[in-house]
Amino acid sequence: MTDWSIEVGKQLKRVEIHEVYGGRRQGGIGPSRVTDNVLVFTDPAKGHKHGYFDGWGEDGCYHYAGEGQVGDQKMTQGNLAILKHKEEGRALRLFRGISSGVCEYLGEFVLPDENPWYLTDAPETGDGPIRSVIMFRLKPVDAAPAVGVQLPHTPPKALVVDDVDVEQHHTERTLVDPAREPYEAERREAALVRDYVEHLRLLGHEITRKRITPAGELKPLYTDVFDRTTNTLTEAKGSVTREAIRMALGQLLDYRRHIDPRPSLAILAPSRPRQDLIDLCTDVAVTVVWPNGDSYQSTGI
Repeated sequence: MTDWSIEVGKQLKRVEIHEVYGGRRQGGIGPSRVTDNVLVFTDPAKGHKHGYFDGWGEDGCYHYAGEGQVGDQKMTQGNLAILKHKEEGRALRLFRGISSGVCEYLGEFVLPDENPWYLTDAPETGDGPIRSVIMFRLKPVDAAPAVGVQLPHTPPKALVVDDVDVEQHHTERTLVDPAREPYEAERREAALVRDYVEHLRLLGHEITRKRITPAGELKPLYTDVFDRTTNTLTEAKGSVTREAIRMALGQLLDYRRHIDPRPSLAILAPSRPRQDLIDLCTDVAVTVVWPNGDSYQSTGI
């Protein structure tokens, strides 16, 4: 057996690490066949383009995205090697730097017995569709957490629901991929929400947004408009396509189950949707609202 001789903080070429300790020479996770180690490589700055958002959490653990750039990640190959490292008698060795250049050894880590991993959402490589990503909680053995927490928080153990200013332009997609520029549809939605909120406030309504963080979820959900005066939750869409209306319905149902007392539901659209989509919304007791001149028109429930 080859004893581990790399000190925390030491920098060396990746090829030199593999020559001594084995493991795959490319990719983020390298289980070794010649030593009792799983070599793990992280590069937060470059990982974002592949949908990886690694970093220290408030829990003192390093949150590390599993391997797999396309589609939902699965607990196979390198991911399985991390999960079973204690069972197989392997040490987790974390390095900063993924390419064939110089890497810095951050230290030995271990998966905690409680909540060793969780699932979150992230885009595929190249700002592709959102998929499910495995996040491992790597607890340091001989490494010190970096100064300054990179992740906003760790998953709460209980549901958290609070109010935030409606002017905060958070969207769920920007939380999944913070470096991405907003899509044109999101810009249209933002303008639609801004005008509608101004209309409601002129009527004397108290308007806010709900920030919902389900238990075990890393990223919060943000509703578009919550009318506290009428207890109405509204989701805005910049299009009246079937896809947009169906997405809004799903989001509203997801949000409502976390809000007490249960609010009425509404969709804010840029124009009147076609009749079949209005019938769909009416069937599930969701009002549709759209601009009509200087005011707004809505369907009845």
